Amino acid sequence: MATTTTPTPPTAPAAPQSPAPAAPQGPSLVARLLGDTHALGRRLPQLAVGLWLYGASMALMLRSGLGLDPWDVFHQGLQRTAGLSVGAWVTICGALVLLFWIPLRQRPGLGTVANVLVIGAAMDLTLRVAGAPGPLPARIALMAGAIVLNGLATGLYIGARFGSGPRDGLMTGLHRRTGRSLRLIRTGIELTVLAAGLLLGGTAGIGTVAYALAIGPLAQFFLPWCTVPTAAQTSRKG
Repeated sequence: MATTTTPTPPTAPAAPQSPAPAAPQGPSLVARLLGDTHALGRRLPQLAVGLWLYGASMALMLRSGLGLDPWDVFHQGLQRTAGLSVGAWVTICGALVLLFWIPLRQRPGLGTVANVLVIGAAMDLTLRVAGAPGPLPARIALMAGAIVLNGLATGLYIGARFGSGPRDGLMTGLHRRTGRSLRLIRTGIELTVLAAGLLLGGTAGIGTVAYALAIGPLAQFFLPWCTVPTAAQTSRKG
């Protein structure tokens, strides 16, 4: 008896496998530092000038001998206790404050890094070339001019939109993590560093009070003039 064999249907060729899509890569370090790349030709020089003037204004306030802002009272106290220059301590403390950004999940920008590197150097260089005025009226004028210059410098570097400085970032990070008001957190930080600076031998005086009262209104005055508009704001104006 004949045996019939059922033919096996031909096997369809296997479809070629497409390569797995590459995992999306995050922005590069340069992109994270720069953030918005609009108007870099204005923003980068403005950042550099603002930070340099900030350091210079701190040096002039120190030269007046009438008191410093709270952080510089702390820096000066460290200088008198442990040596090094005041500007060196500005740089060291700025770098150390950045370590507190890690648990707060703050992201630094180009302005944050430049703040650490530029302000202390500008302060030390200005201290080398700026002499101390003798008469009290000249010292008062120097102090007042330094505070106004600091307000302008604050508007310039913040208005460049490259991120906050280490100390301001600490304030905003604590605000975001704790829910406390910015005013309360800033006051607490500045009173803490002021007390520590005084204990270390830093100088506080009428300039400290004048700075605390004037820097907020001055920065608010200069900031609208110094803020570089975003690409969207520029296109709307056009």
